[in-house]
Amino acid sequence: MKDKIKILLVEDDYNLGFVIQDKLKENGFEVHLCTDGVEGLKRFGEHTFQMCIFDVMMPKKDGFTLAKDIRKLNKNVPILFLTAKNQTEDKIEGFKAGGDDYLTKPFSTEEFLLRVQAILKRVNLVKEPEPETEVKIGSIVFDTENFFLKYPGGEKQNLTKKEARILQLLVQHTNKVLPRDIVLNSVWGQDDYFVGRSLDVFITKLRKYLKEDESVSIANIHGVGFKLTVQ
Repeated sequence: MKDKIKILLVEDDYNLGFVIQDKLKENGFEVHLCTDGVEGLKRFGEHTFQMCIFDVMMPKKDGFTLAKDIRKLNKNVPILFLTAKNQTEDKIEGFKAGGDDYLTKPFSTEEFLLRVQAILKRVNLVKEPEPETEVKIGSIVFDTENFFLKYPGGEKQNLTKKEARILQLLVQHTNKVLPRDIVLNSVWGQDDYFVGRSLDVFITKLRKYLKEDESVSIANIHGVGFKLTVQ
């Protein structure tokens, strides 16, 4: 049985969202529906998607901002914008934000499906393999599925779900700077002072877990984010 292509749909109009979701499901896609940009970014961090469909005008985080955040995590996943506006400036902004196509409301389901299929064909979609369940961080093995670290001597350190998710993001950006706001919005779904302090506590814990290998470090990049370095 062929694996279904997984689509992230973020649309704040609940009725329209359900109509689009049902139509995509009828055509063999697996669809995750979110109703605002913050929830959408968090969901994107929890699953592997082959395509994103974003409404532009949404509460908490608009579609363009969401697309820019997604591009910091994944430069290749195709993005289709849905909008009630038909201004050239808005289309230009959409493409600058990392979008692949732009569909103006109202639209027919036939045109919508053709756009989706055309984008997937154009990007020469190859379904990404599931992320590795074991990742090496220097001499330490990170079991991403069961949330633990395994040290060279055989000892294990169990991780909470949030610790594991933060470490996954750091590993994906090994030797690169990971923006602080992306971690906060991907893991907590919000970016404020209190969750920011929580993040700092988690980073301190992860440093402690990784100190067994002196070639591994997590640096604070002031005013920007964090950098996992593996020498």
